[in-house]
Amino acid sequence: MKAAVITALGLPPAYQDFPEPVLAEGETLVRVAAAAITNIARMRVAGTHYSGHDALPAVAGLDGVGHTDDGTRVYFGAPREPYGSMAELVAAPARFLAPVPNELDTVTAAALPNAGVSAWLSLAHTGGLTEGQDVLIMGATGVTGRLAVQCAKLQGARRVVAVGRNQTSLDRLAELGADATVRLDDENDLAEQLAAVAGDGFDLVIDYLWGAPAEALITSLSRGDLGSAKKRTRLVQVGEMAGSRISLPAGALRSSGLEIVGNGTGNLPAPEVLRASFAQVLAAAVRGDLVIDVEAIPLSDVTAAWHRNPQGTRLVLTLTP
Repeated sequence: MKAAVITALGLPPAYQDFPEPVLAEGETLVRVAAAAITNIARMRVAGTHYSGHDALPAVAGLDGVGHTDDGTRVYFGAPREPYGSMAELVAAPARFLAPVPNELDTVTAAALPNAGVSAWLSLAHTGGLTEGQDVLIMGATGVTGRLAVQCAKLQGARRVVAVGRNQTSLDRLAELGADATVRLDDENDLAEQLAAVAGDGFDLVIDYLWGAPAEALITSLSRGDLGSAKKRTRLVQVGEMAGSRISLPAGALRSSGLEIVGNGTGNLPAPEVLRASFAQVLAAAVRGDLVIDVEAIPLSDVTAAWHRNPQGTRLVLTLTP
């Protein structure tokens, strides 16, 4: 079969032949129709994600949309190594199969779950968002950040503030529900900007950046008096687009109401929570309440597409049925 094959970490996958999967117990053969190029897929290929590929060569990709032998269109995830989603065929664990609503086109259905469910869980599950709270999205101009802005509103956030570098994408976020935006700019003090827009503080921060922007955020939350914090602020760490490490002064934690937790593949919730979030995200997309921008690309063009980064748009590899 044809697939996006990883032959060396750090190099983009190549479109070439790969052995067809042999089904193991509990797996279903899926003929793949589309698979998104996600940030986690890129990081695993680069060798920079904590969940790496066990051995090479291997096929890239963690999830996608395709058809089972009886013609049912399904979303699938977590294929067994060395098989990935970016291939003509995949051996998909039956427990990670879910039907796709007829109202969703295949490209959108492939693009939405990874980012959409991550955003939904970061807010509702890890972040514990409740109606009427104020939310800050750090790195809101990326695909998942855009969805997080929309999901926060759908979950009842009173106010959503979006932080990002691309002004065009920030303008788009205002259309998608952001109540205020902050532009990352090397010439401006981000800590001062965040403090100015915080009002009486944020209940929840979803962070896709880490690095220097996270340090600026923590500075903006720190207090220099002996009074009590205005409110608790839970920071959910999801991505590291601006760096994998920060400097965290001990006093910053003692002088604020800051709590830091992580949301990722290493601390996924129970399967029933995942299934419920998946259903809510897809239902919102069917209603038109959740929007994702997509660009379809043939699987054969995977090498050229791998390092492209169209701001806020998810690239989806497609296969001819």
